[in-house]
Amino acid sequence: MKKTIYIFNDGQLKRKDNTLYFETEKGRKYIPIEDVSDFFIFGEVDLNKRFLEFMSHKEILLHFFNHYGYYVGTYYPREHLNSGYIILKQAEHYLDENKRIALASKIVEGSCRNILNVIKYYKNRGKDLENIEENIISLYEKIRKCNEVNELMAIEGNIRDTYYKAFDEIISNEDFVFNQRTRRPPQNELNALISFGNSLLYVRVLGEIYKTHLDPRIGYLHATNFRRFTLNLDISEIFKPIIIDRLIFTLLSKKMITKNDFEEDMGGILLKDKGKKVFVEEFDKRLKTTINHRQLGRKVSYRRLVRMELYKLEKHLIGESEFEPYISRW
Repeated sequence: MKKTIYIFNDGQLKRKDNTLYFETEKGRKYIPIEDVSDFFIFGEVDLNKRFLEFMSHKEILLHFFNHYGYYVGTYYPREHLNSGYIILKQAEHYLDENKRIALASKIVEGSCRNILNVIKYYKNRGKDLENIEENIISLYEKIRKCNEVNELMAIEGNIRDTYYKAFDEIISNEDFVFNQRTRRPPQNELNALISFGNSLLYVRVLGEIYKTHLDPRIGYLHATNFRRFTLNLDISEIFKPIIIDRLIFTLLSKKMITKNDFEEDMGGILLKDKGKKVFVEEFDKRLKTTINHRQLGRKVSYRRLVRMELYKLEKHLIGESEFEPYISRW
């Protein structure tokens, strides 16, 4: 699978014949174009139309983040795989309330079961999470009784709020206390890590959607409205617990990120560049990590699992097989 290039430095991205290079004050670094799937750009980077034309031709996405680490937007080349038939099926499953609630319920079920597996993992390692686990199970049992997406969203929110109460017990670090979920800007260090991690995952899933026949603008749990993309938010819900949350717990337990990696800005707490680089490096490693896949009988990476989830959704839309979300084994 092609790789993602992460750029934190300031400079210029340029095309030279059939290759790319990134130029900074320190010199040029050439980038083999055939190995690249997309760019995550955090630094101040200049580029021109000729470069963007080359990106379109090579079907490479550019994802931009601002100085504070917030996702700004994506240069999304003309969809080369979009299928009119699949888009019609996506719309049909959104407009038909029964079909939409069926898909949205599966997404929330997948998210909840992966949350429960994270809870179980840490409970087996001596963490006092019995009550939280029981509360989440009782909420899980209500998912299939939902008849409206708003009702389902409310239960999903309650599951997350209950799950977040486990974070302090799992992390056991007074420098990283949860309190409550806050966004834009996050009000403490732990919320800053969650926001940054979730943003990376949303963008990673968006990049995988581009490699399928699906349209990222039509989601099922998250309402399709004037927001640019929603399907990536849906699929991310399934993977947040096992990719982002587990990554955060690892970074903090190994002290790879500490309180010194944060700063006050914009009326909140944000991750400094050094912390962002550590997070991104470990995020990329996690996506490349392989696990045994029971159905396939072979090892696959987490990034491949995301793509497979999208293929399963395509099969559901065309009536080939019912969508079942990926559930981790631990």
